[in-house]
Amino acid sequence: MRFKRRARFPGDAGAPSSARRFVRAALTEAGLDELAGDAVLLVSELCENAVLHAGTGFAVDVAADGVELTLSVTDQGSTPMELRRSVPPAPGTRRASHGRGLVLVDGIAAAWGSRHDSDGHHVWFTLRATAPAPVTPAPVASPEWVWPDPDTARWLLHLPAPPSPLPVLVTELLRRLCDVLDASGGAVVLADDTGEDLLATYGEKAGDDVVTVPLPLEPPRSGRLAVYTGVADAAELAALTAQRVTLAVEADKQHSADREQWLWMSYLAEATEMFGNSLDVRLTAAIVPQVLVPRLGRWCALHLLDDRGRLRLEALTHVREDELNELRLELAPLTEADGALTTLLAERTQAAGLGSPLDAVAVPLRVGGRAIGTVSVGRPVDRVHRPEELLILTELARRAAQSLDNAQRDSAHAATSQALQQALLPRALPTAEGVRFAAAYLPVSAGADVGGDFYDVLALSPGRWLTVVGDVCGKGPRAAARTGLVRDVLRVLLRDGQPLDRTFELLNEMMLEAGDPSQFATVALALITRQDTTPVSLAVELVLAGHEQPALVHGDGTVSYLGTHGSAVGLVRRFAVHPTRHVLMAGDTLVFYTDGVTEHRRGVDLFGPDRLADALRRASPRTADGVITAVRQAVDDFSPEPHRDDIAIVAVQVPSQA
Repeated sequence: MRFKRRARFPGDAGAPSSARRFVRAALTEAGLDELAGDAVLLVSELCENAVLHAGTGFAVDVAADGVELTLSVTDQGSTPMELRRSVPPAPGTRRASHGRGLVLVDGIAAAWGSRHDSDGHHVWFTLRATAPAPVTPAPVASPEWVWPDPDTARWLLHLPAPPSPLPVLVTELLRRLCDVLDASGGAVVLADDTGEDLLATYGEKAGDDVVTVPLPLEPPRSGRLAVYTGVADAAELAALTAQRVTLAVEADKQHSADREQWLWMSYLAEATEMFGNSLDVRLTAAIVPQVLVPRLGRWCALHLLDDRGRLRLEALTHVREDELNELRLELAPLTEADGALTTLLAERTQAAGLGSPLDAVAVPLRVGGRAIGTVSVGRPVDRVHRPEELLILTELARRAAQSLDNAQRDSAHAATSQALQQALLPRALPTAEGVRFAAAYLPVSAGADVGGDFYDVLALSPGRWLTVVGDVCGKGPRAAARTGLVRDVLRVLLRDGQPLDRTFELLNEMMLEAGDPSQFATVALALITRQDTTPVSLAVELVLAGHEQPALVHGDGTVSYLGTHGSAVGLVRRFAVHPTRHVLMAGDTLVFYTDGVTEHRRGVDLFGPDRLADALRRASPRTADGVITAVRQAVDDFSPEPHRDDIAIVAVQVPSQA
């Protein structure tokens, strides 16, 4: 008569314990207590797998027929368990770490298998009871050892969840194995192409008896577990422990690989951030070798192509500063190294080795297929670069090339902008009897954007001068083009003899024709005429087209603001300006400026016209250059904050002693 029992269990941590009690009770009822130990151990492993891998509830079926017992565990998981891959994975790849519980099933059961159907995933095994064997008296000297009960076997292989360093974990496994086998000690050894390494040891060797089992590691790594015991059947339990040790070793290897990859990625991210921190070519070039040494080699040299297409050593560093001069000579033009680097760029290869005495690897710096230089890195001491180091070096070279190219482009753009800015300013100020001119232009930065502030001082005829200070809205090429338009139109119209109000009306019409009201301008213009008086005086015809009033510093130190405000040019069609006339006497200084002076900030406070007047009073009496210096100093002393706008200042002075 066939005996059958079935029970279902939830997918929680207590289910395996309940399943063990169910199986033990069922076997007692079936009269197969002799199979209870093995059956409970194997069912426990299958139930653990169902809870851990499937994460679902499971059912346990018990079927007995005489001396044969078949147990089945069914879960609803979709992923089959495996004993071991039939084909070892490639070195360096992840290896499956699940399915180790089936090693017990494979080693103990008379038969086992698994299948998937509509009911779920079934794993079954069969145990057979045997007739009692003839009793043979055991030798008195042989120790008696029996397979441990399931709870002891679980204690042997299951360690607490918190991770521990590999040697600590393996030592604990070895200690537990020695406790179960009553062994005096043991050792675990790992080996690879470089030799052997003692991973863990416990106790000591008390005699000549030793049981040794291999660790099933992936080539080229290997290992062995040795336990000092004379128990004949200890190899089976040692093999199970070796499987558990192998899992720990493989997990540690993967963890180390993941950590190393994370460190490389962090290094790449930090290096990229440092490369992009500056748009200065020299600073960026100096950073590159500092980032690569000593992480990737003993020294690093950065070469960039010059305007003639020749490599120029731009930056060099070495872990030993006393070897820098010798290294610099080895990398000088027309040397063997210079020829190798030139060939590297010409042949468009990915990398090239530099032989003795340099012992280095060189990588080209390319952006969009265009070469801009090379980076060479000396090999680490006593070894060549590892493959992963070469990959990182190549990637760093790509990122450095991008940053260097950006810096070079920005430098070229800045040089062009500065040249354009200088072209919009007068080359030199006029010099004449009875009048002194001084000027200063302070761009908010020396970068790539052309500022909108400008000034001009032009001799129209003997004894007659044009002085202009203006501010075009915006920055960059459009502002530069509008600045050039304003400057040239004013020059042409006034040289042609147009009245001031008509000159500004024509300028306003021309700017409106451009159809861009955002590019308006404010202008302060003065026609200065020397008068034949004793002492010399200057007649000033002043127009303010939306601009700040110029400050007049009298010879006695008092300050007043001149002119009447009119419309900004290029903003509205209903345009009006109001020319005013003034006279500068001996010792007087007329100071024109842009709003970068009065709108310089200290928090929410502005420098303003009152502080400007105070600075001018303190500056009197000074030369025209001295007055401008005093204004600049007062603005800088007012606030440490960086300037937000360009500054243009022009001073026209009648000397006290004409």
